[in-house]
Amino acid sequence: MRLLPSVRSLLIPTLMLSSMILMSARSADHRNNRKRVSNSSGSGKVAVANLSRSMHEQAMEVYESGDLQKYGLSRRAFEFAWKGYQYLLKKGKVQKRDVLSICDFSQSSRKKRLYVIDVNERKMLLNTYVAHGRKSGGEFASSFSNSPESHKSSLGFYVTRTTYFGEHGISLKIDGLEKGINDRAFARHIVIHGSDYVGDSFIENNPFSGRSFGCPAVPEEDIENLVTTIKDGSCLFIYHPSRLYLKKSKILG
Repeated sequence: MRLLPSVRSLLIPTLMLSSMILMSARSADHRNNRKRVSNSSGSGKVAVANLSRSMHEQAMEVYESGDLQKYGLSRRAFEFAWKGYQYLLKKGKVQKRDVLSICDFSQSSRKKRLYVIDVNERKMLLNTYVAHGRKSGGEFASSFSNSPESHKSSLGFYVTRTTYFGEHGISLKIDGLEKGINDRAFARHIVIHGSDYVGDSFIENNPFSGRSFGCPAVPEEDIENLVTTIKDGSCLFIYHPSRLYLKKSKILG
């Protein structure tokens, strides 16, 4: 059927207007969809940010309530320790949940750089000296290894195990939890033990504390109290601001 010219002149503009309205509606729907996706993505980022902020706030609450700065423990070391401790709690790796121990190897061995903290009561239980491996450095530790016979300390997170009596008297076994970083601790016979080359009397006559074959050795007068407090499944963190470690650690990453 052929349309009359008058009808055709009215129909064409109407069809064009309908097409424009349809295209405009589709464009608006597309913009709204993009906006919804953007808002959803933003909500995810906010949730992550809130989670991170909550972790930070929780760490700072314990740090400040326990007045941990007074003992020389840095905020940075504690925040890393707290982050890893929370991760290990969620993974079910820690059985003794109320104790967190930190060896801060960024500090001089002349300082009391081992901290044992009651996280429930938010107080320091023990603050004493601790040795690093003889090939990790002199007064300051700067080199670390997971290799047998390296005589170096290994950084990272550990969980304490059982005690035993050896050549250094009562000692505590520890398991390294970070593959490629400290997981050879058991094979290397890395344990916590007492020693006469760590402590006030040794430092009085030497430029810095004595060094071990890689074990975190402590003063003989503190060893029994220490192992009794932290044995059987508590978290131990050996810290140093090593870029290699911080980049490689999956617990902190």
